[in-house]
Amino acid sequence: MKTAKDLMLAYLAGTADQSGALFAAQGTLELPYVASIGMAPVTKGPAEISKFLGFLHDTLYPGFVFEDVKVYLEEPDQVFAEYHINHKSGITGKDVKQQFFGHLEAKDGKIKRLREAIDVVLVAEAIYPNGLKDVLAKRP
Repeated sequence: MKTAKDLMLAYLAGTADQSGALFAAQGTLELPYVASIGMAPVTKGPAEISKFLGFLHDTLYPGFVFEDVKVYLEEPDQVFAEYHINHKSGITGKDVKQQFFGHLEAKDGKIKRLREAIDVVLVAEAIYPNGLKDVLAKRP
């Protein structure tokens, strides 16, 4: 059976479909802070997670790879790691150096929950042509 570390490393190395398939049927990919820029903070299930990761892999950062992976906590059923993207946004053309922290919980050889922390200002710069200015303009 795959450990949490095995799953994390496979998630980071996989395509959108490969990484999404690592999640349990009710598994979640959580990016809680992206709610502040108008994005859904939780994606559930392999199909929806694959779709979200497809946006990340194909549109937002086409051709990116996660770099400089460091594992700080490793247990059979959980892992905590840091990883980075240094890539140009496929939407805005801006160079983005994004740092991620991810806590992955595993159960029965699948990802039960992956909760990631990222810099939402950098996400806004990558997604919206005018960055945070566009985010603030959409708020009531």
